[in-house]
Amino acid sequence: MLSPTTTRPRSAARALAGLAMTAVLAAGGVLVASTGAQAAASPYERGPAPTSAILEASRGPFAIAQQSVSSFSVTGFGGGVIYYPTSTSEGTFGAVAISPGYTAAWSSISWLGPRIASHGFVVIGIETNSRYDQPDSRGRQLLAALDYLVERSSVRTRIDGTRLAVSGHSMGGGGSLEAAVARPSLQAAVPLAPWNSDKTWSDVRVPTLIIGGESDSIAPVSSHSEPFYNSIPATSEKAYLELNSASHFFPQSVNTPTAKQMVAWLKRFVDDDTRYEPFLCPGPSGFSIEEYRNTCPSY
Repeated sequence: MLSPTTTRPRSAARALAGLAMTAVLAAGGVLVASTGAQAAASPYERGPAPTSAILEASRGPFAIAQQSVSSFSVTGFGGGVIYYPTSTSEGTFGAVAISPGYTAAWSSISWLGPRIASHGFVVIGIETNSRYDQPDSRGRQLLAALDYLVERSSVRTRIDGTRLAVSGHSMGGGGSLEAAVARPSLQAAVPLAPWNSDKTWSDVRVPTLIIGGESDSIAPVSSHSEPFYNSIPATSEKAYLELNSASHFFPQSVNTPTAKQMVAWLKRFVDDDTRYEPFLCPGPSGFSIEEYRNTCPSY
């Protein structure tokens, strides 16, 4: 897991060389990922080599812009907001669709849009067709939003349609699991405090990071995030982050541990950027982290 033998085919040769050269350097307490001078870079690497400081900052290295998407101009979802890097000098970017939770609007988690986009992604935060849509519907809407981004949006020329991901909060998080099952070609999924009546996800093959809150009383981790994670096969890339004392609503305000791990996961699996592996293996620790599990090896 997170190893040369399980890296996607398009980057297997690179990963064999690159992972052998991966090192973690401690400089003044800042984590820096370095692949070495002879390591072959992923063709999808975007931005500078990552550090804890970069990942914990309120914005990443890319300048961004945003535009609203009217519900009247799209089908399959309720419109939303697109955030995208303004740079056109580094090639195309991967794209991420994110859904809010039950009864909520995109504005409830909108801080995630510019935060993620500023690390080199096109992000669409969606409005759902109805505030009461269930996870299966939200999953279909996430996929419809990705299709819109790639096929019809004004930023479609900035997007690599083979590098797509989904995320969401609560029922939106449950919807991201639904989307991952429906479209196994996705490169990553990041459910946040996910809620779903289905507890078994043995058919998920998409690299999935689940983030739950220890004190969540609406989607308790014991009956949602943890069984979801456990049911995903060990042969699939997966990780589980539980935030110390966090409630169900931790994604509704700026949460640095969530953003840091989410960006690292997306960079690793959407961009094939192995420079981010030290942030996933062994992963985060500290007072804000209750627990972290993953399928990666110790090295």
